[in-house]
Amino acid sequence: MAHNNSQPVRPNGVEVIKDNLPRLPGKPGVYRMFGADGEVLYVGKAKNLKNRVSNYAKLGGHTQRIALMISLTASMEFVVTETETEALLLEANLIKRLKPRFNILLRDDKSFPYILIRRDHPAPQILKYRGSKKHKGDYFGPFASAGSVTRTLDTLQKAFLLRTCEDTVFEQRSRPCMLHQIKRCAAPCVDLISEKDYQALADQAADFLRGKVVSLHEELAADMEKAAENLEFEQAARLRDRIRAIAAVRATQDINPEGVEEADVFALAVDGGQSCMQVFFYRSGQNWGTKAFYPKHERDATPEEIVAAFLVQFYDERPPPKLILTSHEPAQIELIEDALALRADRKIEVRKPSRGGKRELVVQALNNAREALSRKLAETASQARLLEEVRKVFDLPETPKRIEAYDNSHIQGSNAVGGMIVAGPEGFEKNQYRKFNIKDSDIEPGDDYGMMREVMRRRFSRLMKEAGLDTPSPTSKREGADGPTTEGQGNVVEQENKTALSATHREGEAEAGGQNKENTSSTDASSPDSKSKREGAAAPASAGNSSEQNQSRRDKLKSSPNYPDLVLIDGGLGQLHAVMETLQELGLSHEDVTLVSIAKGPDRNAGREKFFRPDKAPFMLPETAPVLYYLQRLRDEVHRWAIGAHRTRRSADIRKNPLDEIEGIGPARKKALLHRFGSAKAIARAKLSDIATVDGVSQALAERIYNYFHGS
Repeated sequence: MAHNNSQPVRPNGVEVIKDNLPRLPGKPGVYRMFGADGEVLYVGKAKNLKNRVSNYAKLGGHTQRIALMISLTASMEFVVTETETEALLLEANLIKRLKPRFNILLRDDKSFPYILIRRDHPAPQILKYRGSKKHKGDYFGPFASAGSVTRTLDTLQKAFLLRTCEDTVFEQRSRPCMLHQIKRCAAPCVDLISEKDYQALADQAADFLRGKVVSLHEELAADMEKAAENLEFEQAARLRDRIRAIAAVRATQDINPEGVEEADVFALAVDGGQSCMQVFFYRSGQNWGTKAFYPKHERDATPEEIVAAFLVQFYDERPPPKLILTSHEPAQIELIEDALALRADRKIEVRKPSRGGKRELVVQALNNAREALSRKLAETASQARLLEEVRKVFDLPETPKRIEAYDNSHIQGSNAVGGMIVAGPEGFEKNQYRKFNIKDSDIEPGDDYGMMREVMRRRFSRLMKEAGLDTPSPTSKREGADGPTTEGQGNVVEQENKTALSATHREGEAEAGGQNKENTSSTDASSPDSKSKREGAAAPASAGNSSEQNQSRRDKLKSSPNYPDLVLIDGGLGQLHAVMETLQELGLSHEDVTLVSIAKGPDRNAGREKFFRPDKAPFMLPETAPVLYYLQRLRDEVHRWAIGAHRTRRSADIRKNPLDEIEGIGPARKKALLHRFGSAKAIARAKLSDIATVDGVSQALAERIYNYFHGS
């Protein structure tokens, strides 16, 4: 008797959509289309859900992109809203969060910097600021880049002499700092200026950033003349210097000739299926910079669709200005205006100007967009050639779309940090960079291999979870290092190639690969401990694991959007083995993840790098090969990233105050203690009776503070 072994046929996309139609209301809302693996394919909004979704149930009349999306749809979800405007806002939020494959996506949308004048202190502080507006004060922006903010702040300091120091530094000053000496701060910390006069400086700075430049200039000029008449020549000279500094700021801000007080200008250039959106920011009648974006979309997306999707996503978490100028009139412009007005709680105008000064602003932005897109296309073509060379050098099955590079940084084991950078067809993907604070207390100070194991364990454990694979328990990890792997987790690393393990290739390479530029110690790759670990890593594969299971696991891994096509490790053979051991503990092998370590040559000379791969003999590339320069750039970038993360952690550790570790001391009591004694060292030397006299410090807390510093 024949058995029917055929698998049940999955309904096609049209059938799935038709099945949902009878249950859909004729109301506004948002719909989501999912693939068979649960991936979100598309997020859309509708004025009438039933009518909108029914369009997808038709067999013809769709573009190739929409037809493919329909065919891949395995399920749908719906959210009903009160109005179409609410549906548009929800759609934008979901698109930014879920990043569906078939939607137009705004990329590289990090928060823009602002200038903040803090008003929660008697002596206002001026600083560069990102994030939610949680501080009391005046916010000015957005600025297009951190560099434009820094340049403006630098000149504002000369003009208005506002402090930039933190409150803790301010409270502890007993004499003016260097900024006062070079005439960039009025030194309110030591009362060289009255509170009233300092507040006036802060108000003048705020007026300047609001665009009240002419009236401020006239006021300062009158004060300068008055001081000169009264023979107060030093005061007149200070006012003269401030007038010059304000003029310098105005000269760099490119005042808008038409007098547009507050507007954002969006210009879209499209070529070869790619696009560039150039954004100009005008605030207080001043140009505060420009930034280029490269949205992700299908080749058949129209400029009107791209502009509409971009605007709603761009202002999803940003306050829109009163006026938005565009090079193309976005689709459903009235709906977008309503949505932005609802978010800003004021009227917002979106306009495509046809003449006059506003059109000139758009044309200027459009020219910049075209030039930026031309450069991007040239860079993309060059990047594609380099990635193809990487594929050939390392014998990859496909051109890599995601390359991950890793490095560690520490000083004698302190403040150890692991770094990961990501590169792909569009260059460095900085929003994908990660840093790993080394947490394992069992790692000996300076053990680079142990640090690399922790980084890789955390990185690939997360990748396996994303792919729906189980990770071994801590107990089974150790078993996997010495023998059989956890059941169902796949092969261990296969027997190493004898050539790659020979003493000739090991000699000197561990030292070259085992140290970071900021590191001062490393584990010897040829030590007995390292040797035993390598032998454990080279244990033969478990006989119970079939090639079908391995391939299934590998397919699941590759289904993750964060799967690396190539892992590049800054180090030599020792680091490579540490990574292989870690993968083995997780039930993976070097066949699941392509591993390459790069070690500097003799005397750490660039150009003489040696590359190590599992089961392969080490090799070098010609010193003039473009692909070698590219791999050096990856290595240098992860090195820079790891060192930067280490320095940040080290600086935070240096700034750490012992008072932060004492229970019961919050910001207010900490401030009161430092204001009274000046520093933590002075508190440590103080008598118990003196500590108890500080406002807000009880006798019990005073005893706790005293005992903390005196070890009792």
